[in-house]
Amino acid sequence: MAAPITIDVQAFGPTKGGDLVVFVDDNLKITDAVSRRLGTVADVIGRVAVSERFKGKPNTALVIPAPQGIDADRLIVIGIGGEKDRDKFNWLTLGGFVAGKVVGRSATIVADLPGVEATAEGIGDLALGARLRAYAFDRYKTKKKKDNGNGEPDTPTNLTVMAADPSPAKKAAKAREGLAEGVNMARDLVNEPPNVLGPEEFAWRSQELSKAGVDVEVLDEAALKKLGMRALVAVGQGSAQESRVVVMRWMGVRDDEAPIVVIGKGVCFDSGGISIKPGGGMEDMKGDMAGAACVIGLLHALASRKAKANVVGIIGLVENMPSGDAQRPGDIVTTLSGQTVEVINTDAEGRLVLADLLWYAQDRFKPKLMIDLATLTGAILVALAQEYAGLFSNNDELAERLTAAGRATGEKVWRMPLGPEYDKLIDSKFADMKNVDGRHGGSITAAQFLQRFVNDAPWAHLDIAGTGMNAPQTETNKSWGSGWGVRLLDRLVKDHYEG
Repeated sequence: MAAPITIDVQAFGPTKGGDLVVFVDDNLKITDAVSRRLGTVADVIGRVAVSERFKGKPNTALVIPAPQGIDADRLIVIGIGGEKDRDKFNWLTLGGFVAGKVVGRSATIVADLPGVEATAEGIGDLALGARLRAYAFDRYKTKKKKDNGNGEPDTPTNLTVMAADPSPAKKAAKAREGLAEGVNMARDLVNEPPNVLGPEEFAWRSQELSKAGVDVEVLDEAALKKLGMRALVAVGQGSAQESRVVVMRWMGVRDDEAPIVVIGKGVCFDSGGISIKPGGGMEDMKGDMAGAACVIGLLHALASRKAKANVVGIIGLVENMPSGDAQRPGDIVTTLSGQTVEVINTDAEGRLVLADLLWYAQDRFKPKLMIDLATLTGAILVALAQEYAGLFSNNDELAERLTAAGRATGEKVWRMPLGPEYDKLIDSKFADMKNVDGRHGGSITAAQFLQRFVNDAPWAHLDIAGTGMNAPQTETNKSWGSGWGVRLLDRLVKDHYEG
């Protein structure tokens, strides 16, 4: 859950206690405007920097008890480097870094940076980075902590950003609130324990989106069986919890315009089923629904800013457990498409869920394009580690647009190959296909499997096994569940598909 944080944008003016944050380059220079307002601050920074060996490098900080004459508790000097560092300068990261230095306190941030123009969009991204940095998941800690689990105070953070032109900057910061909430909603879902967040609870929580104007439809297991989603239902048949599919519709333009459909794998816990996983690290499999969590967060973000686009989110919620009712290796299931699948490994379950959802999406909604997100394969970690999500697509334009959105947001994707030479690897002797091949190219053959359930619609598959859970710690993410993909897809919609 997001720790309490307020962010206001005001014109330059006098400070009012709390921390004062200013920015310097690698020559320890503040801007002339800051110097005029703060008087002898520049001399103080120079003297203390020498003793502390502070060089003004990017994302470094010098904390000084506030000098006499400045109404503040502490002066925090943030380095942004020199000209050679400008191509890597990032407002979002800067906002996260600053928030990390003042979390749990009140602070005034003077958004006047040497060598960098403080645009409204830049200040908006700084505010977004600060909101993402403030997130902490501590709802199951029974003792009141002095910190939020990350070594930071669990008290409100109150930020005032001083800008030369505050009105558009304030508007830009406000516009990103819903996006930050969407990311943090996704983080909450991924971080929840599996005894709390099963398929039925997940479906119930998804209905909260209706408050933002999203139409939410929940299909129970009886409805799924009637529709013919036999592959999805088979994954969950070993669990005591029934499976669910949730369809969420944000119709931001006229109803007759074909929607974008975003599909999420929602395996609320993945034991591997009969092909059970090793015990070490199995607790992480509570995060095997990060794709579905992203879809929830994206729909919230789009609805919050009243996006002028039609976007449908579909999530398949199951629990993959071993029991006397569980599917077995060797079973053959008939998918919603009518194609048959030989189950070689019950731990390759996510693709069975997505197969039925992809077919359902194109049959019901005739989409403009489809994107699925899934923590699908460990093989993608072998290929890309945790720096990129794997991107597979049948459409070059869509792939290029996702790649560009990844560069813009920092949620990076790397395109992986598809082709008939890989497709034949999943042919089965007994059915139309098998759900897994051997060790080699595991993320590719999984994507080839999914492509068999896609007809002519532009489609992209994002394998987020390395980015959606147990995620790398960054200046804007200190959470196990990252909420990865919400900002990526929000940017894609904003840049290319809004009317």
